[in-house]
Amino acid sequence: MPKFYTTLVLFLFCSISFAQNVFSLKGKIIDESTNLPIESATVYLSSVKDSSVVDYTITDKFGKFDFKIKKIDKPLYLKVSFVTYTDYKINLQSINADKDFGILMLKPAINNLDEVVVKSEAPPIRIKKDTLEFNVSSFKVRPDANVETLLKQLPGVEIDAEGKITVNGKEVNQILVNGKPFFDKDGKIALQNLPSDIINKVQVTDTKTKKEEQTGAASSSNNASINLTIDEDKNKGFFGKFMGGYGSDKRYESSMLINYFKNKRKISVLASSNNINSTGFSMDEVFDNMGGGRNRSVWFDDNGTFGINGRRFGSGTGITQSNLVGINYSDEWIKDSEASASYFYSGATTKNNNRTNLTNFLPSGNFTTNSNSSLNEDRYVHSMTSVFEYKIDTTASITIEPNFVKSNSRNKNISSQSSFDATNAMLNQSDSDTFNENNSNSFTNTLSFTKSFKRKGKYFSLVFENENTTTKVDEYIKSKTIFYQDLLPDDTRDQFNNSKNINANYRTELEFFQPITDSLNVKLGLEYKQESNKDTKESFDFNNTSQSYSVFNDELSNVFNSLEKTVSPNTGISYNSKKMNFSLNAGTTIINFENDVDYLNVKTSLNKDYVLPYINAYGGYRFSKTKNLWINYNYTYSLPTAKQVLPVENLANPLNTFIGNPNLDLNKNHGLYFSYRDFDYATRSGYGVYSGGNFYDNQIVFSVTYDDNRKRTSTYENVSGTYTSWLGVYWNKTIKKGAHKFRYELRVNNNFGLSKGFTDGLLYNAKTYSFSPRINFSYDYGELITINPSYNYSYNNTNYSNYVIESASNFTHKFNIQVTNYWPKKWTFGNDFGYTYNSNIDDGFKKDFYLWNTSLSYSFFDKKLMAKVKVYDLLNQNQSATRTISATSIRDEENVVLKRYVMFSLTYKLEKFAGKEKKSGGMMWN
Repeated sequence: MPKFYTTLVLFLFCSISFAQNVFSLKGKIIDESTNLPIESATVYLSSVKDSSVVDYTITDKFGKFDFKIKKIDKPLYLKVSFVTYTDYKINLQSINADKDFGILMLKPAINNLDEVVVKSEAPPIRIKKDTLEFNVSSFKVRPDANVETLLKQLPGVEIDAEGKITVNGKEVNQILVNGKPFFDKDGKIALQNLPSDIINKVQVTDTKTKKEEQTGAASSSNNASINLTIDEDKNKGFFGKFMGGYGSDKRYESSMLINYFKNKRKISVLASSNNINSTGFSMDEVFDNMGGGRNRSVWFDDNGTFGINGRRFGSGTGITQSNLVGINYSDEWIKDSEASASYFYSGATTKNNNRTNLTNFLPSGNFTTNSNSSLNEDRYVHSMTSVFEYKIDTTASITIEPNFVKSNSRNKNISSQSSFDATNAMLNQSDSDTFNENNSNSFTNTLSFTKSFKRKGKYFSLVFENENTTTKVDEYIKSKTIFYQDLLPDDTRDQFNNSKNINANYRTELEFFQPITDSLNVKLGLEYKQESNKDTKESFDFNNTSQSYSVFNDELSNVFNSLEKTVSPNTGISYNSKKMNFSLNAGTTIINFENDVDYLNVKTSLNKDYVLPYINAYGGYRFSKTKNLWINYNYTYSLPTAKQVLPVENLANPLNTFIGNPNLDLNKNHGLYFSYRDFDYATRSGYGVYSGGNFYDNQIVFSVTYDDNRKRTSTYENVSGTYTSWLGVYWNKTIKKGAHKFRYELRVNNNFGLSKGFTDGLLYNAKTYSFSPRINFSYDYGELITINPSYNYSYNNTNYSNYVIESASNFTHKFNIQVTNYWPKKWTFGNDFGYTYNSNIDDGFKKDFYLWNTSLSYSFFDKKLMAKVKVYDLLNQNQSATRTISATSIRDEENVVLKRYVMFSLTYKLEKFAGKEKKSGGMMWN
């Protein structure tokens, strides 16, 4: 039934889109003085009433333009704009038929000395080659608005409830400031913290790799990039934000963000400290980090993990006290060079209590494991990223991107568990007390050289990459495991384990591109990779005589080595035109895979050679400036690890022994992705369809056998015919009527999968299906109130073949409503209310809960200061109870969550540009 509804929704979307009349507005723009056509002139339609942009296009090399637009029953202006020419404007009462404007002449703007001057106003939108540029002064926002608020006003730019940004339906994966990352390329810190009134232009292009940027090659990405250019007058200044708050139950938060800009030199510093599971500094002005995913500068998981720019904070569950310091720097040290660097320090202390019920399905009968654990963890990470680029001349450049990471974690875990069969008979029981310290150091670097030649599209590139990581782990274990069902002796351990992993990966790529025509190119390439890994473990039992860990345990000690050498010669062909781009790369991958292990003073080796095809193809077709089709296919592989292929027992876990399989083959899969999207400017509506999957010719899976105590022995086998796939559709529409603004969003996701495995020697199949529709609506009345309700339903089902059960399923309901009131002036009152229901969760776990967060703030001192009081979990019902269905088990889990607290905070904003402090006051009504 869900599949039927998905098909029906897709049909309705397409029917609605094509059922409306579409009219053509066309003409030709020429220079009045020379009668020559003007290429790349901006032609746009704007509303007479409020000057908002309805649609736009650009003239071709013949000066021609052609709008495809739906019926509009309101007065419009047709405007033509081009630098060094006066504007041209035509009044239109409506659009209800095709119209050919014929030849439209632009007059050069000159003064009495025949010098060219620009007297025309800057158009709201301009297209420069492959760049879409918005003139920020043409769009009105509140004077205290951030960049995210500004982006929401731009035509074709959409930000959904999860914070994902799209432009003309294409997802944005990179946001830069003056062409440079602002702490990181995802730009989420810039969106939330940079004031909109320092931005001059918003430029949108297809996301390119560094090589594509340097050579001018067409983008191979299906994503968009946004570059925020800072107004020249504001590019010399200092601005920042400081916040501190304290509340009940000793909850606190503090943050700071300082920015100093001086032409090409930019320095930013951020810091935060809190004990409320948040990064703290990157705030939603109303709800801060209370919304559990509402803050778009960070990501939150349902289990409590949160992070920024790919850096994880906390252990994923429990309550975390975190500290963060970050510095971002960019400059031009010498002519024709660019440099940028970011440093982050993050520290976190996490405490959590966990309760889990795990039901395992076996052909010989199910069994259940109940467990409890208590975790205390401390971790810190130092991270340094940098980019240095030097242009040797106009045709050649070198880029170096070194990154360093140093991390440390210390955790203590006390746990106990018991397993029972279907008759409630005890199978095994264990208790453990562990402490481990993990130290890791890594260095990664990318060195690239590109050389372009006189002919456009002809270039050579060389890329060298390395990744070197060393990880050391010291672990102390005290455990006792009791077996009840046979004569197997109990397992008691008091040990110290010392582990060291050294990983060294190197990759070199050579490519040469030769154009055949202006649109057609051929490529010759060679790639070489070498990946080595050494994993050493030494185990020592406690010596009661010496009261030290000095008895070497050879059964738990080993040294694994692996070395992979790969050579991939390849060739390719690419075609790029205004409407279509296509690329096909194919070749052969030759692999030498060497493995050995030293265990119990016996050295075992296993070497294998593979010859595999290499295929990667992608293509896109642009039906219009808003309608795009994208397809991608690749054939990939991944090798097993040394522990998976070497026939050596791993006895580290008293309840699970692992053994490698020397006959194991590698993973081989076909990857396929498809998307179609459309966005109509006149109606502010868009829709899209996307689908893809991974289809395995060969996949590595577990093969698990259980004894009478339900102690496992796990090895690895190969299966074929498995897959994971997805299909999704979305639709959104924005309606503006005076001060009223409505936005509707509907998204439906479907996931299909087939997994296989072995349990007690029997092969099982598990077909999974999930159906997740989401409805989101928002209403804005001017700048007084915002109402945003949303509903999400998720259904998951697994059907089994040749298994002890036939099927398992569960579903969740999530409803949320946000209401934000900006009246009376200077006051902001926000409420975020949510309800979550989880079906089929085990007895003893609560199925549903409410989460209500509220805040009230007052701005004063020319809006430089803001006082706020907020309440998290007003009803004191927050919880973390989840159900996870896998191919062989059902897991119900509960962790500690943050509960109700009240907090008062004070925020101070400072902005000084070109030596002058910014004055608060009027709106940007340009």
